[in-house]
Amino acid sequence: MNSIIPIEKIEKKIYFIREQRVILDKDLAELYGVETKKFNQAVKRNITRFPGDFMYKLTKDEYENLRSQFVTSSWGGRRYLPYAFTETGVAMLSSILNSKKAIEVNIQIMRAFIKLKGMILANSELKNLIDKVEKQGLEIGNNKEQIHKLAVLITQMLTVNEKSKRKIGF
Repeated sequence: MNSIIPIEKIEKKIYFIREQRVILDKDLAELYGVETKKFNQAVKRNITRFPGDFMYKLTKDEYENLRSQFVTSSWGGRRYLPYAFTETGVAMLSSILNSKKAIEVNIQIMRAFIKLKGMILANSELKNLIDKVEKQGLEIGNNKEQIHKLAVLITQMLTVNEKSKRKIGF
């Protein structure tokens, strides 16, 4: 099946704000092919479907932090602070946006969230494996210097990946 939007494009629109992975209203509207204003109107008409753990409005500081990460601003002059939708909030969007394109986009967004979860889990499991190998190598005493160097190098590579993630907020 040919996907309507590449997962990689969606992944670039997922931010880490308030210890959660979220997508902003502007980016969701773009993915769904509608104006942000119309997108937000549809959400507001169904606001009871979006409690605080599904969707929230960014604070001024969070918004400024987010904007400062972009060298060239494509944000324009927003009059209101953007909404951030968690994975659950994006899933709830499928109940109010019923076009064929909206359904296909929702499926791709869910796949992007799942892929990110898998990457995070794999990263965590790899760290645990490195720790275990290093501990066993030190206990056995065989080539402990090489094992330690290898563990340090892999840990450094994993740490670089974590630092490169976009983290916004407090």
